[in-house]
Amino acid sequence: MTTITLPSLASLIDKLEEGVLFLDRNRRVVAINHSAADMLGHDQDQMLGKLCPNLFQGTECARACEQRGACSLMQQQDESKQVQNIVLKRLDGSLVALRMWATALPVNEPLAACAVVLTDCTREKELEHEASERMRVGGLIGHCPAMQDLFKQILRTAASEASVLITGESGTGKELVARALHENSSRAKGPYIRVNCAALAETILESELFGHARGAFTGAHTARAGRFEAADGGTFLLDEIGEISPRIQVKLLRVLQEREVERLGENQPRQVDVRIIAATNRNLAAMVKAGKFREDLYYRLRVIPLHVPPLRERSGDITLLANQLLGNLVQRKGGSDVIISQEALDRMQAYNWPGNVRELLNALEYALVQNDGSTIHSRHLYPEIQSSLVQGVETSKVISDAMPLTRYYHLPTQTQDEKSIIKQTLLETGANKTAAARKLGMSRTTLWKRMKEYGL
Repeated sequence: MTTITLPSLASLIDKLEEGVLFLDRNRRVVAINHSAADMLGHDQDQMLGKLCPNLFQGTECARACEQRGACSLMQQQDESKQVQNIVLKRLDGSLVALRMWATALPVNEPLAACAVVLTDCTREKELEHEASERMRVGGLIGHCPAMQDLFKQILRTAASEASVLITGESGTGKELVARALHENSSRAKGPYIRVNCAALAETILESELFGHARGAFTGAHTARAGRFEAADGGTFLLDEIGEISPRIQVKLLRVLQEREVERLGENQPRQVDVRIIAATNRNLAAMVKAGKFREDLYYRLRVIPLHVPPLRERSGDITLLANQLLGNLVQRKGGSDVIISQEALDRMQAYNWPGNVRELLNALEYALVQNDGSTIHSRHLYPEIQSSLVQGVETSKVISDAMPLTRYYHLPTQTQDEKSIIKQTLLETGANKTAAARKLGMSRTTLWKRMKEYGL
């Protein structure tokens, strides 16, 4: 059996996390690294000489390969189709999710015609499944498609060390996204530091971010570490990043590029290990075109973009959010439980919420002050919300049917919150699991699992 035997190449390939297989023109394996062997569940030596489709039996890729008599990935003209996601059943019966793609080798290469590269996506798929059944990630709550997609992105992004740019309107919860990224990352035990760039003057912000030496300016009687140094080993959120001056943009770019800071009044750089997250409600891309924000800094910050949807695009979550926020307010004030009438919920569903979740919180606090009993009615809401039912009750009723819960159960944990929501929905549907699952926005199987888990 002829194999590729270049020691330096074999050593390099075996250090890769990705799996790599080299195939000859007959699609037989002539070389394979340790990672690929582990992913496929075979010994390396036993795989040499095997036909590639035999190693991926039962997958769409293998079937296409056998039909064509050639590597199906190499036959694709569309580059987007040259990458395939497959689920492979290994010899021991376990399943592994793989992302695979192939690339042709130089025609003068005598031993191999192409290389197949594999990435293990099993953990990524588990996270996506976990997120799809969640009603919250960190302090974020929601069950509409837009929030479920955001939850998946947060859990996937948390595993990375790349810089993140969070965008969204004021009041949507961008800071909650940043905190969720930190709490689900490997840096969760490290510090989480936040600076609101819009709240400080340029000179004060510069000192806050980078620190200063003794005597660097009037009043600097002692040396002081900046927030970047304080965040070493953790996560640093630069909130309202669109408000920083060009001079601080330059200094921030150096932190991103070199991972080091210089205190004001010093010329000695200090290394920092910080994951940077930026947040803004401004259109940074437009600011770049207008020359108000550095393009190089923009792309350094926007390695992974996350967008938080406005409340008007997730109106199906308003009932869930309103009851959660109301419960927090009542608990903080030490009052008794308060419920929201369906009429009030209908008007809240129909309202546009230009101030987003922050406005919803303020509206509920206002309603609590106006309320003189145990139920919040539409007359207790802001006047603009009271008059928001423009298209009639039927329009808002369709929306509110997605989550009909009108009571808040005053319980502190995610499990208890979900349990109370499911319990109430089952009561409202007369224990009809199909109807309850539809109203909760989950499959009947998921509902059954949750009921079993919570002893319902």
